[in-house]
Amino acid sequence: MMELTRKGEYAIRGIIYLAQQPPGKMCLISEIAEATEVPPTFLAKIFQSFAKLGLVNSYRGTGGGFTIGRQPSRITLREVVEAVEGPIMPNRCLLGDEPCEFGKSERSCRVHPVWRKVQSQVVQILDSVTIEELAGLNT
Repeated sequence: MMELTRKGEYAIRGIIYLAQQPPGKMCLISEIAEATEVPPTFLAKIFQSFAKLGLVNSYRGTGGGFTIGRQPSRITLREVVEAVEGPIMPNRCLLGDEPCEFGKSERSCRVHPVWRKVQSQVVQILDSVTIEELAGLNT
């Protein structure tokens, strides 16, 4: 079963909250954590990952905090999920370019193309949803 972890769920909540703030508004982790009901230390780690990818901007010191890294219309749900969960993989056999152990035997894996199709469709769906839409900013 493919399931979004708590980390992925928290990441989505946090970035949506940030996207809903007025442009340029600096938000502290404590503020975001309280508003989204996410543990602050957990959220801080998530936002560090976001900052490395440019999904958020991080500012240190007095008056510091986080702002959205680019227009919410240009951030996809896939980017947010993959920032904390890694690549979308419905089955571990899709991790490498080589066939899995079963696919290397004389009997080739007949399920592999199905997993590839599932992966492709999930990625397509997540790519089609922006943080702008989820934050209710395009209404």
